[in-house]
Amino acid sequence: MNANWILNVLLLIPALGLIFSLIIPGKKEILISRIAYTTAGFHFFTFITFVIWWLFSHHQTLNVREVVIYATHGYEFLVDLYFDKVSAAYMFVGSILTFLITIYSRYYLHREKGYKRFFNTILFFYLGYTLTILSGNFETLFIGWEILGISSFLLIAFYRDRYLPVRNAVKVFSIYRIGDLGILLAMWASHHLWHENITFFKLHNYQLVHEHLQNHSMAGVFISLMLLLAAAAKSAQLPFSSWLPRAMEGPTPSSAIFYGSLSVHFGVFLLLRTFPFWEQQCSVRILIAVLGLATSIIATLIARVQSSIKAQIAYASIAQIGLIFIEIAAGLEKIALVHFAGNAFLRTYQLLVSPSVVSYLIREQFYNFVPHRETLENALPKKIRYTFYLMGLKEWNLDKFMNRVIFYPLKRIGHQLDFLTFRNVLYYFIPAYATGLFFLFHEDRIPENVLHWLPLVFSFFGLLMVLKSFTERKSPVLAWLLIIMNYFWIALAVSFNEHFSLWHSVIYLSGALIAGIFGLVSLLRLLKEERGHFDLNQYYGHVYEHPRFAIVFLIACLGLMGFPISPTFIGEDLIFSHIHENQFFLALFNSLGYIVGGIAIVRLYARLFLGPHIKTYHETPIKST
Repeated sequence: MNANWILNVLLLIPALGLIFSLIIPGKKEILISRIAYTTAGFHFFTFITFVIWWLFSHHQTLNVREVVIYATHGYEFLVDLYFDKVSAAYMFVGSILTFLITIYSRYYLHREKGYKRFFNTILFFYLGYTLTILSGNFETLFIGWEILGISSFLLIAFYRDRYLPVRNAVKVFSIYRIGDLGILLAMWASHHLWHENITFFKLHNYQLVHEHLQNHSMAGVFISLMLLLAAAAKSAQLPFSSWLPRAMEGPTPSSAIFYGSLSVHFGVFLLLRTFPFWEQQCSVRILIAVLGLATSIIATLIARVQSSIKAQIAYASIAQIGLIFIEIAAGLEKIALVHFAGNAFLRTYQLLVSPSVVSYLIREQFYNFVPHRETLENALPKKIRYTFYLMGLKEWNLDKFMNRVIFYPLKRIGHQLDFLTFRNVLYYFIPAYATGLFFLFHEDRIPENVLHWLPLVFSFFGLLMVLKSFTERKSPVLAWLLIIMNYFWIALAVSFNEHFSLWHSVIYLSGALIAGIFGLVSLLRLLKEERGHFDLNQYYGHVYEHPRFAIVFLIACLGLMGFPISPTFIGEDLIFSHIHENQFFLALFNSLGYIVGGIAIVRLYARLFLGPHIKTYHETPIKST
């Protein structure tokens, strides 16, 4: 059996299933569901056949150098596939659960308006899941990571005519983008540490890793901390735990398979995959263990007082993942994999049967009420007991903490930029950009001390554009244009930083510019169709009357945020490779521009096209609590 060929087939199966699912008319429910569970079932059968052969062939680690998408002097963007026992465990759990859930969903969602949309998103998610599990380097992993993020947003906002699912989908996506910040900065630092796009296979070379970390210990700690940031955000560890219950606003099957079992364990996967890199860093291992322990304790206290069964299961899952973090930090990889599989299967089952369990418990309490027996908490003083109870009810104010520490400061900065109007951008920033372009080709006229600071200054200008777009409430067109301008400022900043081929900037800007033009045309057409002006202070739900505009604008949003459907995705990695290892703030400004810009784009799409429809002759569901 050709192992390289099988890994490609495992990626091809969900991709073909997604394509077939997209072209089938929405009215043919039976055919749509059959394609979904046939795809998942065939994928599971293919994987089981392959893994049996792999186990009997001494289960050697497989590394497939798949394709070099772009290569230049000192840089290559490589799609690399990797398979080992971690991949096998995650693929087994993911394939069997996806197969079972697609069968379950065909009946659960019968005659639902978004039936086709649900199965399309499920297959899209599963494609991203498979790609992430089989990824052999950070670049390939980031492709799958981005697919997981956008498909999660679409699944949580499945009931797009309601206020709360859409609002929570934007919240969850915002937390995911914080994880993306960690991945981006870890990739940037890794480029300079290894002077190549390092593969996970090479990380198992102890001598190579030890030699590099011995000479660059601070870089190693920084990369490990950024990986931990990404893992904590993705696996809902402190202080990011509050997003998981909010993700349960989607349909029960998607909550069960993704937020109860698969998606929430990707932080665990990231730590397992990069374990050979940070296993010799004692301080990092202690930090991971302490974070896992604190999360387990606090999540358990919160879960015990939740009135919603979905919230109880969510926080119980978070507590178990905290224990898995401790196991990984202790080097107990096999126990962590078994724990992951057990937690995933249990939470999926609990979420699927939760409506029946609630109904049964209500009847049981009504007819056979029994007072609570003595518990461990009764041994505590009443003040401490009541304090823990109230803190649990408030979910330890984790939402409020995230808002005060991260989102409110960004909003305050953005509100200070109200001078960035159409007129001022046209009169001041565009001439400033043109001046920057002129001096780019006449660098000899710039003093050396000024030239040194120009990349940071121009990058900061781009970040200001994104922050203003993030808080813009009046004009969606202005918000969209400011995000496009951010890409141009970053390209100019890095061009002053290092001399490189103009083709790199063209790759970086081309995808964002094309997507930006398509999105701008869609916005202007929407304004014309609606015959008026609308701001961004509420949700409009225009997807009902303008579904084509909604699809075109969503694709434009994906292209503008650097999703792996445009050259900009490769261009981002190219641009970061020209930021030197001692230029942390330049890398941070560019990363923040990418992250906050993505949140602003999704917020723009959600406000314009999702949520309760603004027009009263459409059905408008009551806001849920």
